[in-house]
Amino acid sequence: MKIGQRFSTVSLLLVAVLMASACSDADRSGLGDGSLGVVTVSRGEAIQIRSVSSLDLPDAGARDYIHAVEIAIEDYGPIHGEFSLEMGQAVNDQCSADDGERVAEAVLADERTVGVIGTSCSTTATTAVPPLTAAGLVVISMSNTSPLLTSDLAGNPSVNYQPGYYRTAHNDLYQAEAVSAFLHDTLGPHRAAVVHEGDVYTQGLAQAFRNAFERHRGAITDFIEIDAGTTDLAEVSARIAAGEPDALFFPLTQDTAAEFIEAVRQTGAFEDTVLISADGVLHFSFMELDSTRGVYIAGPDLDFGDNANQSTGIDAARARERFAAKTGAPPVRAFWAHAYDATTLLLDAITAASRIEGGQLVIDRAGVREHLDQVAGYQGIIGDISCDAFGDCGPSNISIIAHLDPDNPETAWDNTVHRFSP
Repeated sequence: MKIGQRFSTVSLLLVAVLMASACSDADRSGLGDGSLGVVTVSRGEAIQIRSVSSLDLPDAGARDYIHAVEIAIEDYGPIHGEFSLEMGQAVNDQCSADDGERVAEAVLADERTVGVIGTSCSTTATTAVPPLTAAGLVVISMSNTSPLLTSDLAGNPSVNYQPGYYRTAHNDLYQAEAVSAFLHDTLGPHRAAVVHEGDVYTQGLAQAFRNAFERHRGAITDFIEIDAGTTDLAEVSARIAAGEPDALFFPLTQDTAAEFIEAVRQTGAFEDTVLISADGVLHFSFMELDSTRGVYIAGPDLDFGDNANQSTGIDAARARERFAAKTGAPPVRAFWAHAYDATTLLLDAITAASRIEGGQLVIDRAGVREHLDQVAGYQGIIGDISCDAFGDCGPSNISIIAHLDPDNPETAWDNTVHRFSP
C-alpha cells in the first residue's frame, strides 16, 4: 500500500468516527441532568400527560379546560415529529383540599406521566401539587390564582410553593389591587365589607384585597368567613348591612356565591352598595341568575385581540372556532385560553428536554423544569408569558366587567369597565 493511500484510509476512518460521535452527541441532546429521573417512550407508544380540573359545574362548560388541552395537543402535533401525546382519563379535582391526595394518586397511577395541566382550583392544588412535584412531574395550572401557591411578588416564596409548579393564570395580589383601585379611584367607595370561605383561594384573595384597600386608606367594615352549608346567610347579610358599607366584595366559589347573592338581594338593604365578585364566578351558571344583575366581576383580561400562540400559530379567533367545531359551542369558562397556552408550554418543555436514543424517546424530568424556568417573552393567546422564580408565568392584566343582563351573560364578557395592568 502506498503511503498516500494509507493516509487516505486513516482519514476516512477518522471522518467516520467523528460523524458517529457527532450523531451520538445529537442523540444525547436535550435539557436536564437526570437528577429527577427520565421517562422512556418507545415508538408506537404515546407520551403521557394529564388534565385535572373541576368537572362538577352545572353548566355546559364543565369540560372547557379539558377540551382546550385536547385542541392544543392536536394543533401542536407529535413531539419531534413522531411521538404522539395522550391525556388519559381527565381527573376531577372537585375544588377540595380533601381530594388532593386522590387527584395525585390518579395522576401517578401511570408512572410514565410527565406533566399535568391543572388543577383548576387553588384549594385542591395545596394538597395535590406536593406529591406530584415530589415525583418529578411538572404542574402547570390554567386557573389557580392564590398567592399562597407561588410568592408575595416581592421575592419571597409562599407557604404552599413547590418547585415544579407553574401557572398561566394571574397572581391574585394583582386582582386584589385591581378591585381596590377600581373602587377607590373609579367609583369612590371608602368603606367595604368582605366575605370569604376560609380556603386558600377565597381567603387569600379577600386578605389581599383588605391589605390593598386599607393601603388606599379605605376602611373594612366587616371581614367575614362563611360556609354556605351551615352559615345563616340572611343573618350575615343583615350584619353586613348594619355596617353601612359602600361596597361589598365577595370573592366566593360559584355555588356559595349564588346562595350568598340571593340572600343579599332578599335583605333589600344593598340598593346603593357596589357589589363585586371575582373570577370564581365567571361562569354562565352564576351569571344567568337574576340576582346577579348589576354585579361587577373581576378576573383575567379576556380581550386577546389578535394574539397568537407562537408554538402553533393559532390565534384567539381561530382557537374559538376550533373549540366550537369540536364541542358544538364556544368556551364559557374564563381561563380556557390559559389552558391552551399552558399545554403548549408543557409540550415545548418536553421537546426541549427529550432526545431519541435507539428508537426511543428519553424525556429528562429535570430538563422539563429547566425549560419552564427559562420561559421569557413567550407569545401565547393570552399575551406575553414569562415565568418568574416561583412559577408565576401568566400576564397580570385584570379586567372588571359590569354584568347587566342575566338573560344574555355572554355580553358581560365584553362589557369591561376597568382595566388594570401593573
